[in-house]
Formats: sequence, C-alpha cells, structure tokens
Amino acid sequence: MRRMAVAFATGVALALVACGPSGPAAVSEARIVGADSEPGNWMSHGRTYSEDRFSPLTDINAGNVSQLGLAWTYEMRMPRGAEATPIVVDGIMYVTSAWSIVYALNAATGEELWVFDPEVPHERGASACCDVGNRGVAVWNGKVYVGTLDGRLIALNARDGSKAWEVVTVDQSRPYTITGAPRAARGLIYIGNGGAEFGVRGYVSAYDAESGDLRWRFYTTPNPTEADNAASDSVRDTALATWNPTAGAWLESGGGGTAWDALVYDNETDTLWIGVGNGSPWNRDIRSPNIEGRNNDNLFLSSVVGVDPDTGEYKCHYQETPGETWDYTATQPIILSTLQIAGQERRVLMHAPKNGFFYVIDRDDCGLISAGSIATQTWASGVDMSTGRPIENAEARYASGTAIVLPSPFGAHNWHPMSMSRDTGLVYIPVQELAQDYTADPAFVYRPGRWNTGTVHAALPTDRATRAAIRNTMNGFLLAWDPVNQREAWRVPLGTPWNGGTLATAGNLVFQGTLNGRFRAYNARTGDQLWDYDNQAATMGGPITYEVDGVQYVASLASYGTLWFLPVGFGIADPPSEPVNARVNVFRIGGTATLPTRELVRLPMERPPTLRVSQATIARGSAAYGAFCGVCHGSGATSGGVLPDLRRAPSLQDANVWRDTVHGARAANGMPDFTQWVSVSDAEAIRAYVASEAQVLYAEERARPN
Repeated sequence: MRRMAVAFATGVALALVACGPSGPAAVSEARIVGADSEPGNWMSHGRTYSEDRFSPLTDINAGNVSQLGLAWTYEMRMPRGAEATPIVVDGIMYVTSAWSIVYALNAATGEELWVFDPEVPHERGASACCDVGNRGVAVWNGKVYVGTLDGRLIALNARDGSKAWEVVTVDQSRPYTITGAPRAARGLIYIGNGGAEFGVRGYVSAYDAESGDLRWRFYTTPNPTEADNAASDSVRDTALATWNPTAGAWLESGGGGTAWDALVYDNETDTLWIGVGNGSPWNRDIRSPNIEGRNNDNLFLSSVVGVDPDTGEYKCHYQETPGETWDYTATQPIILSTLQIAGQERRVLMHAPKNGFFYVIDRDDCGLISAGSIATQTWASGVDMSTGRPIENAEARYASGTAIVLPSPFGAHNWHPMSMSRDTGLVYIPVQELAQDYTADPAFVYRPGRWNTGTVHAALPTDRATRAAIRNTMNGFLLAWDPVNQREAWRVPLGTPWNGGTLATAGNLVFQGTLNGRFRAYNARTGDQLWDYDNQAATMGGPITYEVDGVQYVASLASYGTLWFLPVGFGIADPPSEPVNARVNVFRIGGTATLPTRELVRLPMERPPTLRVSQATIARGSAAYGAFCGVCHGSGATSGGVLPDLRRAPSLQDANVWRDTVHGARAANGMPDFTQWVSVSDAEAIRAYVASEAQVLYAEERARPN
C-alpha cells in the first residue's frame, strides 16, 4: 500500500480548500486565543486553550434539542477504536481513526476531501496497551499535525493532505507509541508518548511547526546515570532524590511516566501543563525498592508539571499520587479557568485523574487549593490540605497479600474528555467505579516489550453467574461537579462503565456518548435527559459542535474498540463478531439522514477440541493466559470484540498452528512473538485452558433457541 493523500476535485471541495485569506487551517495562536469570537469553529483539541470544551453556540438548545436528527454520516477506513476529537476550521473537519489515519471532510455534508494513511506497521499494535486509536490532530498555519502509533510526528498540508515533513520522535526499537493529539502554540508542536507498561521512559518534545526541528525535550523520569542535555536536566537531581538510585526495575524499564494525553498550553501564565502517567512497573516495591529514610515518591510520576512553553524549563509541579503503585495516571484532561474562591479570583487548573479525586490547583505556583472525592476510593480516605498528600490506606499498597482497591487501573475517570459550562460553573465528568485485586508478583521478571506491572490478578471465574455478578458491580455515571465547593450537583446513572467524553454548550446542554452506543443530550443545570440517539457503536471520544453557513452541527465518533474492548469483554457491551468500521455521525436540527442497518451477527461455532489434560495443566494455562494473552484477547478467554475470540479461533484445533502463532507466525499482523517468554509446553497449556472455556461456550450456544 502506498502512502496516500487522496484529494477529490469536486466543486464543493475546491471551494472549501480555497477559503480564507491564507487557505485552509490558517490557525494561529491569536486565533485560538480569540476562539470565542468565532464560535462556529473548533480549532484546537478542547476548542480553546483553556480546553473547557464549552461552546457559545445556542441554535441547538434545551428547547429544541429533541428535534436533532442525523445530518450526515461518514464511514472511516478501519475498525478498532475511534477516540478523536474532531477539529473544524472554516467548514473543513479534520479527524483521525485507528492506525493514525487522517481524514479531511466537508463539515456541512461529510464529503471526503482527502485521506492520509501513514501506513503504521501493524506489528506496532503489539506495543499499544489500549488499542490502536488516535485522539486527534492539531492544526496550525495551513498544516495538520498527527502523531502516529509508531512514534512519528507528521505535518500535512491542509489543502490536499500531502506530507510537508515527518520526524521520528521516539526510539522505535523500544515499545513507544503515540495515541494522543498534538498541541500547537508559540510556533511549536508539542507531543508526548505512551508505552509505560511495556518499558519506556516518558518525555514531552516540542518541534518547530514549520521545519520539524526539535526545539526542546523534557523527561518526566530522571536519568539515573547522567544528564540528558535536555530541559529537564535542571530538576534531574530533585527527581532522582525520590527514586532508588541503585536498585529496582526502573533502572532497566526507564520508570514509565509517559505523557500520553493531557498537554495544555496556558496563554495566561505562559505555561505548558503536562499530565504525567504511571510508573513502570506499576508496583513501586519492584520498580523502586524503598530505602529507609529516603523519599520514594518517584517524581514526576502521576503529577501535573508546568514548564516554559518556549524552552521546556521546569516551573512547578503537583504530585497527585506519590509513590504511584496502582496505574493511577495523571494524564487525564486538564481544564484551565478562573474561579472565585473564598472571595478571591484564582487562576486554576482542574483535574480529575484516575485516582478518584478532583483537584483544583493554582496555575501560578502549582499549589493545591482543594481536592474532593468524585468516586468511591479505598486506597485513600482524603487529601491532607496541610501537606497536599493523600491520606493513604497502607493496606492498599499490597505489600503482603492481596488488596481489593478502588479505583481500578481503568480509573475513576480516564482519557474521556470532561467539559465545563461557563454558564452553570459545573464540570461534567464521565465517572466509573470498578474494583481491582492487586497482589505483588513474587516471580516478577522484567520482559522488555511485554506487559510489566509487577502484579498478578485473580483469573476470571469460570462460573457464568459469578461473572455476571462481577459485571453488575461495574458502574458508570455522568457527574456534574461544583469545583468551587467540591461537591456533586447531580449525576445520571448510565448502566455501564467506560462512557464517553462530554461537551457543554451555551444552549444549556451537555452531550455524552456511552459504551453501549447511545448518544444523548442532558439539561446542563438539572441532568434531565432531553434527547437520545442510537449511534450503533460505542461513542467514546469528545463530541464537538460547530457552525457552517449559519447551521449548527453536533459531531461524534462511533466505533468498537479502545481499551475496554480488549481485556474486559464478558458482556458489558456486545460488539459484532466481524469487525465494522468506525463512523463520524453529525447531527443538526431537522436532520433526516439515517444510518445503515448494522446487525450483530454471531457466526456458528465449530466444536472445540477435547484435550485430555489434567486440571493442573489447565490451571497453568489459565495463569499463562492471564500473564500474556488476556490484556488483548479478553479476561477469561472472552474477547471484547476488537481482536479474535480465541475460543472460536481455527488455530485452536491444531496444536502446531497454535504454537506457531504464539511463536511469531502472525507477527506482521500485530500478534506478538512470545517465543522468549512462552515455552512450547506453556503454549499447549494455554490452548488447553482456552479449549476448556470454548467447551463451555459451545454448550451454551447449542442450548440457545434458534
């Protein structure tokens, strides 16, 4: 497949790409700063530099939203997770799908203008912890910028999708990925990376928007041996003093701390805010063993860090989860605002990371102003305002035995964007409550390029009733939060976790999608549901609203994919057995378009093989499956629909084909080569375990009425 940038020379397309004095995507810092003066556009990831995802548009409002109908729909070129926030500039929509493919569409009609496929090698999918999605592009001065799953930053000419320049931002011999959207300001493009679980060291880079030259880099974990000749060198000693300098898996893994999502430019304080991720491995006792009397907070994991946007020089930080050991990232979206607190106007950033607290932080010095609990927590009972540190439950650190902890690694809030209404003063957050068991891995061995958490987790019970009971404990809700008083205003139970991002508008509306495919509008003041639409697939990304020729539109993406559909499975949402491509669905008042019928077809299941092995072998296979397979193919061998359900896999019938698949025969398709870690005997034990699960499924399906 050649790299493609396909332009359609229709009359409408030509008119659109010629718009404006400087052509398409002629976005500048001044234009984004003044975004409220042109509310019909959505020019940056959170619409404005504050990233509050609030639109001043009012033509769609609480009084008429019930008349909202589909205006147009566009089918993307790939299945898997579609997580992007679309960008709309002067009538053109720029949006991404799985495998970092970029699309330019007529925002009024959905007509395809061009498509750019960076041709990410599919074997790179094996390094993506959470599916091969992409959360969007940045636009700046006639160019469109995308970070690719294999670690490149590419600048495209907005007029036709041709490549202007490309740089590799990571060491591609290591399991780095990029799924987050770049940010543009100060003539620079800012980009982070992911891959902490697999063994990488996180950092943020700034590249010249015109040339692609690297301007600065800030490492979010320290170099244990020498300075990096990077902007972060000034705080290397400060950070290193909070790690074990001579022992621990971090010396080999890099420590993690990847900045894979939140990067927010603050034009008021001239700061770039970085949300920093989890440690590698998760388990701090393995990552950085404690030394009596030495600080072991592991800066700058799970922190919000402020740096100079021009140079990358450190300004300040606040660490939300010191000594992170539960995969509690602080990469979740950040909102900037000015709040009236205790009679004073304070410039603040607001943050709802995985750990279940909602933080209000001073943008001038990173001081903690307040913290409130938005979800059930067992790892901490609160935050000590005199120190800014969490009041931890010591048992939650699972130093001995097993701890059942809330939130889980999925987080109380994950990457799904939150929004804030400037009219109500409320923040609208997708929240979930799921527990996770944590046990320290007594046999931990660092495996480069594979999952390295330093923990083991109980296998999913084989009993279907118990699985259903576990499923029913997983809750999700839309929360309206008062950030000044740190209290709930209202909530809407959603019936599922892992629900989509939110959009707030001056029409007194909040829009949100759900895991099970609904797209809804709520009254922003009361939470009353005002509109509901079947989007036909999980609706996870940040919805937007924009205007073209005096008509207001609302856009959302629908797809089967993202992290939820990889390791979880077992029936929270029911994807089709055959992959279906993602869609962009766009709505307007009086829209009359319809979606094509999408049926969830279940293919007949071949009778699984009966393997005459001991229960001990099946148990060994279950443990190995959990260690190497479950994160992609689903807990309990029950796929979430993104990758093949191994219980139905033809290779299950043949021990040799199964072994060869485990040992690299399908590496080019994204199936990792586990030769180094999974022996022939263990591969067969995994097959025995999957076959035992397949026997149960086969019996269930034969018992169902036709």
